[in-house]
Amino acid sequence: MQIQGVAAIVTGGASGLGGATAARLAKMGAKVSIFDLNAELGQKTAAEIGGNFFAVNVTDEASVQAGLEAAEAVNGKARILVNCAGIAPPAKVINRDGSAIPLADFAKIVNINLIGTFNVLSKFAARIFDAETVGAEERGVIINTASVAAFEGQVGQAAYAASKAGVHGMALPIAREFARYGIRVNTIAPGIFWTPMLASLPQEAQDSLGKQVPFPNRLGSPEEYAQLAQSIIENPMINAETIRLDGAIRMAAK
Repeated sequence: MQIQGVAAIVTGGASGLGGATAARLAKMGAKVSIFDLNAELGQKTAAEIGGNFFAVNVTDEASVQAGLEAAEAVNGKARILVNCAGIAPPAKVINRDGSAIPLADFAKIVNINLIGTFNVLSKFAARIFDAETVGAEERGVIINTASVAAFEGQVGQAAYAASKAGVHGMALPIAREFARYGIRVNTIAPGIFWTPMLASLPQEAQDSLGKQVPFPNRLGSPEEYAQLAQSIIENPMINAETIRLDGAIRMAAK
């Protein structure tokens, strides 16, 4: 799909992987709408890239619907969706005192990372399934964000790994369903990338994490995620794929 002149939505687009993707798409000529809960940072990023910000809670149906309608009123029907909204708090299943973690802690992560992703993509697709094609073939492109934790979840990542495995697992059946509408669905599974969350760690800890990556022997850059997102959008034969973007890392148990 062409990017120039096309409306795009990036969830979690205020910073990190989403922020870099929003900036790259805007640079390529897309009309970008950022969906995020961080209004201050979201508005700042949108102003920097010439896009628009909408305060959207991906887990809330009404919020997502309102965000899509507001974005469409400004930029027309969005044909590109990149889902980057997510959280990754560490949590073991059993605490040091032997008690199990509250079910709500597990559910919160799954609700944002998996159900939130589905919530946005389903409503996005419903708005364009019968729209005119962009070019000869396509009506839309959806990119979701999983993680290598979907395949090699570490200790303390039960909820996170489960949520990201779900994001990976739903890509194929949804891509098959959406094929008749000309809407592609793909997934990027990043390894250890620099994000605002990692930035809070001491530099020594960041360097140590980067050294776990075989090659390149460093943390991934959000711009490299954005570069892959662009390639997926532009190549119509990439469909129903989960692409690991990880420098050949395979995560250890902890």
